[in-house]
Amino acid sequence: MWFEANCRTTAMGIMPHTSIDRALKLALSLDVPFFPQLPKVSLYEDMYVQASEHFPGIVLDAANERLTFSNVRFEEELGAYSDLMEDPQRLALSPQYSPAFYRLLEQDLGGYAAIRGQIIGPVSFGFKVVDEDSRPLIYNDSARTVLFDFMQRKANAQYRQLKAKNPNAFVWMDEPGLGWVFSGLSGYNDLQAKSDYNDFLVGIEGPKGLHLCANVNLPYLLSMGLDILSFDAYALEVMPSGYVRDVAAFLDAGGIICWGIVPTDSTSLNAETPAGLMARLVGYWEKVAGETGIGLGTIARQALIAPARCCLKNTGQVDAEATQDCPLPGSTEERLVEKAFDYLRELSLSLRNRYVEA
Repeated sequence: MWFEANCRTTAMGIMPHTSIDRALKLALSLDVPFFPQLPKVSLYEDMYVQASEHFPGIVLDAANERLTFSNVRFEEELGAYSDLMEDPQRLALSPQYSPAFYRLLEQDLGGYAAIRGQIIGPVSFGFKVVDEDSRPLIYNDSARTVLFDFMQRKANAQYRQLKAKNPNAFVWMDEPGLGWVFSGLSGYNDLQAKSDYNDFLVGIEGPKGLHLCANVNLPYLLSMGLDILSFDAYALEVMPSGYVRDVAAFLDAGGIICWGIVPTDSTSLNAETPAGLMARLVGYWEKVAGETGIGLGTIARQALIAPARCCLKNTGQVDAEATQDCPLPGSTEERLVEKAFDYLRELSLSLRNRYVEA
């Protein structure tokens, strides 16, 4: 392993906060901090908009908050993109597109076990952004080739900046789109996506990471040549027998799994306790250990613990009891996320005491 995970805490980058200071303080409170993505602060903080800076053919309509792709502009701007490729650091996030990223870089980050960045993955971006005919970018062969190259360079530029602050830096791709490739209606299937991703990951500097919180197919994802996989483990409820050998093989090869186990929607969080979430997670681990022989200590040492999903939108209502331990002012969504982070830290400590430090 490139660092000892040991049930340390991290979280997805997207947060509902309207204050960079408050969001960054929360991110820095975890064992593996990250830069917050704050779409309520600025349109440029939207994960798709944030990653689009300098991509040829992109049209950002700020007034209507719409990001699209122009085939005409793509052809016109390819030459300028070729010039950018000569100086890869020019593809780094700019302060306009992520002030929170640069606020993170101002911190003393050397004492953390690791630090993390994130960027929307090429498959998700390709499905989301459409051209003037409402056709997703992923179906344009020429543009898709450039897109994979572009996101690879953007991720590497971010990684270099983070590594200068901590040697155990990594950047993961936020890829909900890899849950869509199994649909018979997608037109861009799982085999093509895996082929494109294999080439893509070869050029990624540093640990190769992926985050997915929708329609998780663990065997598929774990076979992609990753060093770290983050996923919504809460939604599993039980560990399928068909997954356990793939999980064990990934861990045997030194991989790290980030188990997203703490829900951030009020309906689920109100019904849970740290002890209950620990029982659910350990149930997954015991299933893997019992059917493959891999030790629970090994699973724990190669585990990060995180919220289940991106911390952006509350899907229910937070009652007084759910937020009584969050005395700071803020929106319902902000207080809910902070409550979930409290659960996360308590759960991590319990897991470490039982499986890592025993």
